[in-house]
This record gives sequence, structure tokens and C-alpha cells, in this order.
Amino acid sequence: MLYPYKFQPLLMERVWGGYELRRFGKPVPPGKRIGESWEISDRDEAQSVLANGPDKGKTLRQLIEANGAQLLGTNCRDAKRFPLLVKLLDARQRLSLQVHPPDTIADKLHGESKTEMWYVLDADNDAHLIAGLKRGVTGGDFVRAMEDSPATLDEYVHRVRVVPGTTFFVPAGRMHAIDAGLVLVEIQENSDTTYRVYDWGRVGLDGKPRQLHARQSIASISFHDFEPRPEQPRVESVAGNGLWHLVECDLFHVQKLDVRNAWSHRCDGTTFHVLACVAGELGILTPDGREERLTLGEFVLLPAALGTYTLAPLAEQTEVLRSFVPAPGQNLSP
Repeated sequence: MLYPYKFQPLLMERVWGGYELRRFGKPVPPGKRIGESWEISDRDEAQSVLANGPDKGKTLRQLIEANGAQLLGTNCRDAKRFPLLVKLLDARQRLSLQVHPPDTIADKLHGESKTEMWYVLDADNDAHLIAGLKRGVTGGDFVRAMEDSPATLDEYVHRVRVVPGTTFFVPAGRMHAIDAGLVLVEIQENSDTTYRVYDWGRVGLDGKPRQLHARQSIASISFHDFEPRPEQPRVESVAGNGLWHLVECDLFHVQKLDVRNAWSHRCDGTTFHVLACVAGELGILTPDGREERLTLGEFVLLPAALGTYTLAPLAEQTEVLRSFVPAPGQNLSP
């Protein structure tokens, strides 16, 4: 049976985390610095467990094994696992300066390629992201600083001021860090390979310095990636509702829907839809008359073969992120 799937969040303690995800409905335990809530995960080490409906208690992997293309869609071809990893992040401290390997070298480094995007949900005053290099910095300059004076690396990287609603694309190979004071939605390839360039002299939760990956980082960094900017979404109006095309790459498309009136969409068998409520409250009505609600910080997976569904705003301002896998080579949204 196909219906909107809601999963139990998988809470990950991180040295840079905190307690802000409580405001987004996550059961953050006392004394635990939760940096990540994995909302939809099909990793061997971290399986999402279904929290609703007749299949409650099954893992995402079990749902895929039972439903195959009806859940994933034909755009995923013969995929055996969910292609995306969807998270909420709470950065109370700056994350490590890091990079994810491009697919051209990931296998050689015994890792997985990872492209991702961020949507800023909450930001302290003067909050920043770090991405790419300052213009004029050479690869040689940066590597020498890594080797001889890593504490100066902050002088070589590009900082971008962000506010709630900012969207940032992080292709594999783009060096980056999330600065302190941010809550983000992160949508990425199903990968957990991260190479730390530098960790700002910090120790981990165990009191020991966290491992750095100098060789892998140097091999992965795009040293011609200068001063990237936030995305400038393409916007259109549909039946009195707003549609922002935030990110469109070969791996995933992400849109923001400003739901002002009842709005019908269709999962036509080509791809699943992942919905994330980023403002207000949302009702989802399915073809069989089932209704689900999404509140701020909640996520739902709509199977590819679900058919036509209708979104209805249940608050004055209701905004939703929608993510899906495009057809190979296709840059148009469904």
C-alpha cells in the first residue's frame, strides 16, 4: 500500500550541535548536543523507520525492497536504495572546513561522491557560510597554509552572509563550512563521505582532536572555485501560489512552494516527492482520501506512484520544500 510516509528522526550528537532543533519538533534529549536530525536516510548504519500508517515500524530499505519503482520512480532507474539523504542541521559552533569528493575520484579515495544544497531556516545576526576560495588565492597558496600555518586558513576562504530563506548549492569538490548560529535543511546525495581540511583547533566529544584528511582533501578540492554566491531562484506564480526553483542539478531538483490556496500536484511514476514544511502548517490530501498534516520541521516521502495529491495551507504563511529526482538530462520540473 502506497501512502505518504513519515519517518522517525535519527538524532546525531555533534561537537558543534546544540538544542535548537527542539523548536522544529525534534525530541532533543537533555545534555545532548544534537547537530543533525536525519529525516530520510537509507544508509546501512542509519535506517529511517516508518512512523505512520499500516507499514509503521518498517525501514526505508524494506519499503524500497517491497515497492521498488513504485516508490522510487523510473527516473531512479534500477536503484536499490534511496538516492538522497535529507537532514536538519543545527550549528551552534562552526563546522569543520571540509570537502566532499567528486565522482571522478571518489572511488580512488575509497569514498562516495557527495553534492548537496542548503536552505537556511534560521540564522543569527551576521551569520555566514564558508564556500570556495577568495579570488586570487592559488592552490599552492592554500596547500602551503594547510601545511605550515593552518590557523590562518580563515584568511583564504570565502565567507557569505546569509539570512533565513537563503539557498546555497555545494557541488562535490567545493570546499565549505557552516558557520555558527544557523539551522539548515540539507538535501544531498546518499553519501556520508566528508574530508576535513581543518577543524579550527577543536577537540571532539571524546576530548581528542578530530581526524583531518589532508591528502584526500587536496585531491578533492576545486582550486578554481572562487567566491560562489547563493542561488538566485527562478520564481513563477501558479494558481495564486508561489513556486521558487531553488536548485536544479542532475542529481536532484529542489523547489519552494508558497502554498496560499489548495494546490494539486502529481506523482506520476517518474519520481518520488519529498516535502519539508519550512513555515506554517500543511495538509496533504491523497487520491484515496487520506489526509496527513505537516508542521514546521516535519518531512514526508510521497511515493512515485501515489498519483495526484492536494496541498492545503493550514496557517497564514505556509511554505514547503519539495525535492525529487529529475529525468536524466532533464532540467524541467514535473
